[in-house]
Amino acid sequence: MLTVVDTDLGYGQKIILPNISLALNANEHVAILGPSGVGKTTLLHHLYQQLAEQTCLCSQAQGLVDNLSIFHNVFIGGLARHSRWYNMVNLLLPFTQPQQHISAICQQLELNMPLQKKVSELSGGQRQRVALARALFQQQPVFMGDEPFSALDPLMGVRLLNLVKQSHQSVICVLHDAELALAHFDRIIVISAGKVALDANAKQLTLAHLSQHYVVADESPHHAD
Repeated sequence: MLTVVDTDLGYGQKIILPNISLALNANEHVAILGPSGVGKTTLLHHLYQQLAEQTCLCSQAQGLVDNLSIFHNVFIGGLARHSRWYNMVNLLLPFTQPQQHISAICQQLELNMPLQKKVSELSGGQRQRVALARALFQQQPVFMGDEPFSALDPLMGVRLLNLVKQSHQSVICVLHDAELALAHFDRIIVISAGKVALDANAKQLTLAHLSQHYVVADESPHHAD
């Protein structure tokens, strides 16, 4: 699906990941792990730039518009599928079909509240699910997420991860939850000390293997809801 060969990754003039080489295959579920600040997000954004036309990105920043409703924040994910005039009219008077589609996605994500509710009134976990809904509404074959389940309780996180996997041919996620990665992903890539420190089949790995490259226990996320 994508090959990165001897590429320097960073931002501005700062190189964070020098000479990175990596090959990603179609139909894989890949978790990117490692300590904070080592360039996991930088790597994910580079991968997204290479595959943007077939990928939806659920970033850590989320990019939600606080003064818009849940419906309109999710609908933003589908703007490219419609004309400017359709989108403008739908902003003022939402059409029935996209409302039904977005409602169904929100129900799947256990986001049971009026679509007209403003995002500014939501909790951290609810906002994260709106960002997930927007990604699902894009209807792309590849899903990339930067901590897309970090604000959810572990059981809900697993349920929604399974939904994401069912809805996309390929899934690539930056995670802090090593146990989630080991149990639910095919392949694990560990970024540490400015390089790919580990790239292996998840079935061949344990927490002990991962702890050789970073302190796994210190990377556990704090769940909002």
